[in-house]
Amino acid sequence: MPLYKTITVNKDTSIAIWKVEESEEYLSKGIFLSQNCQLRYDGMKSEMHRRAFLSIRHLLVLYNYVDKDLIYNEAGKPHLKDGKYISITHSHNFTGIIISSSDEVGIDIEMQRDKILRIAHKFTPFEEYRTLANTAAIVRKLTIVWGAKESLYKIYGQQGISFLHHINVSDFSFSDESTSAEILYKGDRSQYNINFLEFEGFTCVYALREV
Repeated sequence: MPLYKTITVNKDTSIAIWKVEESEEYLSKGIFLSQNCQLRYDGMKSEMHRRAFLSIRHLLVLYNYVDKDLIYNEAGKPHLKDGKYISITHSHNFTGIIISSSDEVGIDIEMQRDKILRIAHKFTPFEEYRTLANTAAIVRKLTIVWGAKESLYKIYGQQGISFLHHINVSDFSFSDESTSAEILYKGDRSQYNINFLEFEGFTCVYALREV
């Protein structure tokens, strides 16, 4: 069982990350999907996506949930039937969930790739990163910023938000492993705490809304 990492964020909030190494057949054992999720699963053309989908159900089991406890609203945002907050992510062979009984939460895992240099201008003022030592450092920092904005987008759950114009992530150093952020959208301002970690060429970022 490749449960890769668990993180206790606070007394109400925790994270579990899975490294997907098992076969689809192995991952399907003991997992029972709701009708809607079975339709989604059957429609996935990529075996990797199906394996990731199943691994997330195994992560739910760690918290004593089954597939039918996970519901989605019209915008596709996941919720748990008991009212707890949840956010889900997957990137290549890593998946993760964050669950909280008290805070709105978001999580994102991204592979660190040079590709992000080509799209940076779409989600952040790129000039802010010119002072970094080398391209690898720029890629790392941009991946954290992108992950933070993805996490915040998952929390906010409204279409129309611009990563570039409506979500601001405060500057940080790698050693901080945390920063803050805000969303300003249609006159509404909300504040968030951001944390991040790096492993095996991937970046995981998670966000909690400040009360």
